[in-house]
Amino acid sequence: MAYVNGNLALQPKRKPEQQKQAFRETRTVVVKRKTLPMQEKLLYMFTILVCVLVAGVIIFRYAQIYQMDLQIKQLTKQQAQMQFDMVELKKQVALKSNPDYIKKAAEGDGYGAAPNGPIKVGTGPKETATAMNKE
Repeated sequence: MAYVNGNLALQPKRKPEQQKQAFRETRTVVVKRKTLPMQEKLLYMFTILVCVLVAGVIIFRYAQIYQMDLQIKQLTKQQAQMQFDMVELKKQVALKSNPDYIKKAAEGDGYGAAPNGPIKVGTGPKETATAMNKE
């Protein structure tokens, strides 16, 4: 029975012999998983191997496509540069094909106009011949 200590109601204290230790028996269940049969393991392994090979082929093809795109870009740049160089060279050919330019360049190098008469060439110790056609 409860007794009162001041205004607090307390439960009666139990004696040690009354307190029983309750043991609860527990069992653990160990589940053993069945191993996969060898055929199923091989099937899974070959399936994974096929997936890896397909992924490898796809990655390899993408790498080849990337390299081809890079080569196309480089060749396009080279073609544009060569076209620019061709235009510049055609301008130089047109400029240097001009007879006035050729005449000025020859005079600058010290060449003069040919004399009106025939050109004489020394062929031997005392002989001379003309460079013109003999008539």
